[in-house]
Amino acid sequence: MRKKIKYSNEPLDNLQIIDDFLPSPEELTFKEDNVKITIALSKSSVDFFKREARKHQTQYQKMIRRLLDFYVAHH
Repeated sequence: MRKKIKYSNEPLDNLQIIDDFLPSPEELTFKEDNVKITIALSKSSVDFFKREARKHQTQYQKMIRRLLDFYVAHH
């Protein structure tokens, strides 16, 4: 079981209000147009992406797509 955090009623000194920098919900739902393709990859490559995707709780196809997008953006 996790250790409980105990909060106290201490004064809060030196507070600073910052501008809202978070994107709006509309900006978070932006989706690029995707094109479905069929591609043959080596088993070792797919196993690598599946393993990494599990570690980071995401989809391996999304990781491959992002990798290709980064490559295209830099070349």
